This record gives sequence, structure tokens and C-alpha cells, in this order.
Amino acid sequence: MRNILRIDTSAQQERSLTRALGDIFEDRWQNLRPEDTWQRRDLALDPPVHVGSAWIAAAFTPEDRRSADQQDLLSASDRMIGELAAADLIVITVPMYNYGPPSTLKAWIDNVVRKDRTFSFDLARGDWPLEPVLSGKDLVVLTACGEFGFGPGGSRDGMDHLLPHLDTVRHYLGAETMHVVRIEYQEFGDDRHRTSLKAARDEAGALAGRLAARTRPSLQGEAR
Repeated sequence: MRNILRIDTSAQQERSLTRALGDIFEDRWQNLRPEDTWQRRDLALDPPVHVGSAWIAAAFTPEDRRSADQQDLLSASDRMIGELAAADLIVITVPMYNYGPPSTLKAWIDNVVRKDRTFSFDLARGDWPLEPVLSGKDLVVLTACGEFGFGPGGSRDGMDHLLPHLDTVRHYLGAETMHVVRIEYQEFGDDRHRTSLKAARDEAGALAGRLAARTRPSLQGEAR
């Protein structure tokens, strides 16, 4: 049995294209593997706290020396890290906002990428003192953007600050691989958007089928 953590981030609910992609992915997976468990976290309905000075002080205080207030301050982070650690697969549905992630997703990342919980820090490693604690997971990113051409060589190459960020931090989420399905042209609402929407819907279902069909050890090692 596998554990899947689904993170929804869109401020939209019924009108969200990324949530709809998530539903397609989840429905396809559940049809193939009904025995698997799903943990769902909606960052729009239950936004994580943004990291502040008191939170940082608590996180960098050794656990056995934290006050009751510090333990309470980190309790939500602890729960989110527990959900992440238990997951074999992470599914994030996320629109591009102003060329980057919604602030709630950044807050979630800041809450779960935490010293001594999801990464260790040791200056004896030289210029690379951080090392992930978690491993062996896959990350699926189902996204949508109003414009187009964000890929290599595209008209907006270098303007995407969503996927590169996720690809950089995924190691600290324990993800060995990242799979991306993206809808483009949303603001144009023309045939290009409709074509992109259909292709993304088809690919979301197909990706769920491919990943669900793989045995647990083979979830590792397939590049983005």
C-alpha cells in the first residue's frame, strides 16, 4: 500500500484548473490502486503560518530545550512534516501567480524544509553542509499559467520562478524525481488554450497510470 500526499494551492475552488487536474490524477490512481491512502491538505482553506522570528528561534532551539510556547508554535510544522515523511508520492496542484508560486505554497515549503527534520546541517561537509533526511519519493506538479513559452528556448524562457524553485527544493522534500503537467495560454482563452487544456488532462491521467503501475522500488530514478 502506498501513501499519497496531495497539496492543493489555488485560491480558486470550483473554477481551478489545477485542482481539476489533481482530480483527474487522483481518480485515475484510485481506479488502479483503491487500497492506497490519500492525505489531502488545502493550503487555500488552511494556509500555513509564514515564518517569523519567533518561529525561527523555536526551530533552531534544540528540541529538549524548547519552551511550551515554542513547541506549540512548531506544532503545525510538525504535523505537515509528518504528512510529508509518511508519503511515498507528493502531488502538488499549483497555479503560477506572478511568475512564481502562491505565497501559501512557499509558506508550506518553509514550514517543512526544517533543520534536523528534513535536512541536516554539518559544516564538516565544506561548502555543501545541507543534506536531505528524506528520500525515495516522487513529486508530481500539476500546474497552469496564463501565458506560454516558459520552457527552454521559449519566448518566456527564464521567467518561470515556480518550477525551478520546486525542482531545487524537492530533494529536501525527499523527492528523487519531479514530473510536470502544465496548462498554458489560460489568459488567451483561444484554441491554443483548449488544445493545451486537453493535452494536460490526458497527460495527468496517463501519468497517474504510469506511476501507479510501477512497483515501489522503481519509483526512484526516473528523471524529470
